[in-house]
Amino acid sequence: MLTWKDVISFTVNGSPIPDKRVEKSEDEWRDLLTPEQFRITRQKGTEPPNSGALCSIYDEGKYNCVCCDTPLFDSTIKFSSGTGWPSFTQPIDKNAIKYEKDSSFGMVRVEVMCNTCDAHLGHVFPDGPEPSGLRYCINSESMILNKEVTNGN
Repeated sequence: MLTWKDVISFTVNGSPIPDKRVEKSEDEWRDLLTPEQFRITRQKGTEPPNSGALCSIYDEGKYNCVCCDTPLFDSTIKFSSGTGWPSFTQPIDKNAIKYEKDSSFGMVRVEVMCNTCDAHLGHVFPDGPEPSGLRYCINSESMILNKEVTNGN
């Protein structure tokens, strides 16, 4: 289980190595994504609070990167943070997320990105529920919910 100490270590010393890399030109990303997905994932934008389609959905499944379809978060670790963005306590795998210091807007935060394609996802904070204490605050537009197949269907 990742902790805030791990997050800070990744921010300072480098993120875990991803299983694979996906790299495309700006034009290729623009062709694949909606304008809002492009603004958020490729230009480090943020959607308005409580506006994302995935904020209040708690269906079973995996939350994958909208750019490269890499699994990022599992529905079992999603929680209602009251912040207006989907929130998770852990990534699906230790190396699914890339961490970087973000000093924009006059504050210091930890930006989280897809470690496979560098898509901006949101930020992680040390104010989540136990046992990890982490809150990954993620833009809905940066993910797609891949609902799990159940009962052999």
